Amino acid sequence: MSKSIFYHAGCPVCISAEQDIVDLIGKSQVEIVHLGEAKNRIDEAEKAGVKSVPALLTPNGNVLHLNFGASMADVKG
Repeated sequence: MSKSIFYHAGCPVCISAEQDIVDLIGKSQVEIVHLGEAKNRIDEAEKAGVKSVPALLTPNGNVLHLNFGASMADVKG
């Protein structure tokens, strides 16, 4: 994986964190995944270690949980 992946659920906390991440590392260096719109990627996020969103998966596989917005159980509905 060469890019970071930013997982979020579309809440105000997530949207704010998304903008900060893009400003910090650059849009070309991060893939944005809205799990409310891409539910098929929830399993992928959980397998990577995402426990809550917003979260950033770094290229070396570390998951950085940011400013709690929603648990993965909440995202699943």
